Amino acid sequence: MCRNIRVLHNLDPATTPDEVEAAALQFVRKVSGSVKPSQANQAAFDRAVAEIAHTTRHLLEDLVTSAPPRDREVLAARAREKAAARYAR
Repeated sequence: MCRNIRVLHNLDPATTPDEVEAAALQFVRKVSGSVKPSQANQAAFDRAVAEIAHTTRHLLEDLVTSAPPRDREVLAARAREKAAARYAR
């Protein structure tokens, strides 16, 4: 599941709130061991996603770097090459 979590810092164009939310959801799914929580656990699951997304947004706002922003297209191309090599076996 964690393969879906991507680097969100220092990207061009900037990280969207949807990307932060998706990363938080993947994290909570991994930690809880559940893709879809039971009805009894849904509120706790949703609260955890919201809190992690909130904290992640603050983290991304507070991080500083002198490096130029990374180009999403270049990162995507590298990921495709890596996947092609992995699945070509």
